[in-house]
Parts: sequence; C-alpha cells; structure tokens
Amino acid sequence: MKFSTSKNELQQALQKLSKATPTRSTLPILSCVLITALNDKTTLRTTDLELTIDLEISVSIEEKGSAAVPLKQLYDITNELPETRITIIADIKNKIEIKTNSGSYDLMGKQKEEFPTMPKVEEKNRISISGNVFRNIIDSTLFAVSKDDLKPSLTGVLFRFSSTGLTAVATDGHRLVKIIKEDYNVDTFVGDIVVPKKFLSYLSTFLSNDDILLSIGETHMTATINQDTIISRTINEVFPDYESVIPTDNTKTLKVDKKSVLGAIKRVSIFSNKSTHQVAFNISNNSFIVHTEDPESSSRAKEEIIGEYEGDDLIIGYNGEYLKDVISHVSGEEVVIKLNTPISATLFTGSEEEESKTMLLMPVRLNN
Repeated sequence: MKFSTSKNELQQALQKLSKATPTRSTLPILSCVLITALNDKTTLRTTDLELTIDLEISVSIEEKGSAAVPLKQLYDITNELPETRITIIADIKNKIEIKTNSGSYDLMGKQKEEFPTMPKVEEKNRISISGNVFRNIIDSTLFAVSKDDLKPSLTGVLFRFSSTGLTAVATDGHRLVKIIKEDYNVDTFVGDIVVPKKFLSYLSTFLSNDDILLSIGETHMTATINQDTIISRTINEVFPDYESVIPTDNTKTLKVDKKSVLGAIKRVSIFSNKSTHQVAFNISNNSFIVHTEDPESSSRAKEEIIGEYEGDDLIIGYNGEYLKDVISHVSGEEVVIKLNTPISATLFTGSEEEESKTMLLMPVRLNN
C-alpha cells in the first residue's frame, strides 16, 4: 500500500478517530487504525467494539492495499509535522513508513486480518433527519442519562419513532427529560430504540446543518454524514414506562427568571452538604427563598428571589447538582416550575417551549 495526502486532511481524520480508540484493551489490534486504499478512495477505520468510525479522506493512491497502523504514533507524528504532503507506505511484513519532504519515520503495524470486521446494519429501516434537530435533541437529553451500568436501559436515550413524530427520553431515576418533535415525519420506521450516550456524544461533534441518514438494525445503528459513517451497538433493553412518572396534577406554578434562580442555586449550593447537596425552596405568595443548611460543617445560606407564584405555601428539597442541571437546560429567559407536594415530582419548562420539552426532577426529603 502506498498513498499520499495532506497533513491537514490526515490530522483532522485521526483526531476524529482517536475518540473511538480504547486507551486500554485486551486486544492490541484495537489500538490501530485500519487504512484501506482502494481505487479512488481511502478509508480509515477504528473501533472499540461498541463504537465504529469509518472515514473517507482525499488521497493520491500509488499502490492499493490496507494496513493496521498504531493510531497514537501516527496521530502524534502528524500533529508535530508542519503543513506538508505525507506519504504512507506499508509492505507485506507490516512495516509502515511515513515520509515527508524532509524526513521519514518507521514503525511496525499489526496483522490487518486481526482487525474486527465492519458491523452490518439492515438498510430497510432508514431515516433522514436534520443535523440541527438531532444535535438539539442530543444536547437536551444527555445530562439526564444514567451512569449506572446495573441499569443498562437508562444508560442511553430512548428514541420513539411514530407516525405522528419523534419522541426522545432520558432519565437516571432522579431526573427525566422528554422532547417531542411533532413536525418530524417518520415514513420508513416506527418503533423504539435505545441509543448509548457515548455514540450520541461523539455524533454531536460531527453534526451541522446537513441532514444525516440513520439506519436502524436489530443490534446496531448507523449514522451517515456525507462520507463519514459512525456505527454503534444499541442497548437491547426495554426502556421503563416513563409516562407513568410524569405528573398531570401539579397545580402550583412558580415563574421565575432563569438567570436569577440559577445564580442563587449556585451560590447557595456552595454551603450545602457535600454528600447530599441538599437545597430547598421555600415558596409562598409573598416570597421565594432558596436556602440550605449543613449541620456537619455548621454552614448555611439563603437568598430571596422575585418570582410569580400561584398555590399554597410549600417547602421542597432537591439535590442541588441535579437542580442546576435541569434549570440550565431550560430554554428562554424564564423558568416555569410546576409543583404539587414536597414528595411529588416537579416539572420544569421554559415559557417558550410549551409542550415540546418537559423536564422532571424528583425531590429529596429535607433534614429536620
């Protein structure tokens, strides 16, 4: 194999690929990038067995072939080179030579036959969606995805495709976010799929205004963006019944400036217990107070904020870290908070979001 390309072209591709290369693995081949030069195109592929990335770059091919090249060394030397033309040569004994006008660098590749094959995804379930729409969904849901591997269905985002639109849901059992895109028409696929956080987080770095093509199979999902392909295993678990935990009888309503309440929570949280992060709202028709107290460190804090409240007086506690996450993901300048009792789930929306985006936070029992 022998081809040449620009330093910038190769560097950008390797930077993307490095995010799917495991730093530690029992399979040494996974530390490599599989480079395949065929006819008019050259592809670079990496995988950690969960996420596979296949990119196409512009090259001048002198000799077709393929090679498994240690990605870190290739990436490091490419980063250190000035803008120049880079030639990569691989022989049948897996010796790799990287050449420029001013130098040459040799390293040993690995057996290309050991590199995992590309996962096959069914082509029949294909969906085209705006890159901006998909990125908005990702940015709005990932914060609520669970980190608990003992609950695998919660470690991804549920995408529910139906004839009336697309619904995306994420929850960790404490927080929940639900987004509905009713103006999105699904003609080719109707059903549920739970997509891992890692795939979505990585995919968001690719997205632009361009549409992306999603292919959904039994065990994998593929996203195609121009000439780039990202494949991920899906989570083969049933997502819990999220509708049953979204309250419909929260009649107490608090409207408050987002910047003001978020700032108050951040300041008050500094004095909260470092284990529970407990913060409380004390709400009445006359006042809205954010406060905390930590007997262990003899610290306390409170701030009064201007807000509009309709309902009976209420004192309710939250995990301050979760509370900051939820409110920071509200769109617009005003937060609408709908409450019921001190032990009932609280709903958060933005005044501009109406019913398209709903966020839920479970309260915590306050210390006496």
